[in-house]
Amino acid sequence: MLDDRKLDVLKAIVTDYVSSKEPVGSKALVERHGLRVSPATVRNDMAVLEEEGYITHPHTSAGRIPTDKGYRLFVDRIGTLKPLSAPERRAIQAFMTGAVDLDDIVRRTVRLLAQITHQVAIMQYPVAMAGTIRHLELVSLSTDRILIVLIMSSGSVERQIVELPGHDEQSLAVLRTRLNDALVGLTGAEAADSLNRLLDDLEPVEGSRAASVIAAVLEILAIDPSARVVVAGVPNLTAFGAQWETTVRPVLEALEEQVVLMRLLGEATAGEAGEVTVRIGAENTDVPFQSTSLVASTYGPENALSSLGVVGPTRMDYPSTMAAVRAVARYVGRFLAEG
Repeated sequence: MLDDRKLDVLKAIVTDYVSSKEPVGSKALVERHGLRVSPATVRNDMAVLEEEGYITHPHTSAGRIPTDKGYRLFVDRIGTLKPLSAPERRAIQAFMTGAVDLDDIVRRTVRLLAQITHQVAIMQYPVAMAGTIRHLELVSLSTDRILIVLIMSSGSVERQIVELPGHDEQSLAVLRTRLNDALVGLTGAEAADSLNRLLDDLEPVEGSRAASVIAAVLEILAIDPSARVVVAGVPNLTAFGAQWETTVRPVLEALEEQVVLMRLLGEATAGEAGEVTVRIGAENTDVPFQSTSLVASTYGPENALSSLGVVGPTRMDYPSTMAAVRAVARYVGRFLAEG
């Protein structure tokens, strides 16, 4: 068990290393942090911290840098997160104002998170368990093709082009009315049952025309938007410096894999709703992310939680990043609830 002084030394090492990106020496710690002990005493404390695995030295320099274990202790010792300032909160609100639909909200949120944390931001699409169908539109594109537009109460809009040879505006209007009568106000599961019943009730000629449209709508309803993850701020990977082959390339490749990102967020946000969780280095089960840290949180209603977070070097400003992730998660949750 480390005493308070050694914990203060560790905190100072983490703070300085995150700021300077350079190994930290005992003399600099005493001068910058007012530790009220001699450099020799700090060197002894650093020796203990290194023996316990909290810090290490990357080369023959006298300076030390934190290990994953050191970062973990530092994060665990953060008592309460400082709330964002009034200007920061106003900036978040201004950035989100004007979002036109769910896709726009997600794009704005993940871009905002990347900008204020200077990390790579990842966000799972909102889970809309209680979402219902608001409207279905059929738009003629040519004599052989139409565009299906399905609008949900959550604000999400799904589109699909379907081949429908020989249709005209009158037949399209009739089909549009029949489909809206069968769909509006229903959840996805309810709508799927209703469409199957509608197909059984249609006359053969009408049914043959409607079959491809209904099949496309059923396909849209089967898509779970919450299985999608949006990424922003990839250029922020330059914070890794020269570690291209060992760190940046594997992370870039992993960021292309939706399943990997869903697992990464799911493992990090398995705790209480709304709490900020931090996974450091090897605590991330996927190998490409074991040289990174993930700071994540959940957002949305209790019965339909989704996740968002940021990925960056283990050498990150954890207090500020955790506060930003929490603030954005809370804000987007309220924004969606009000919408």
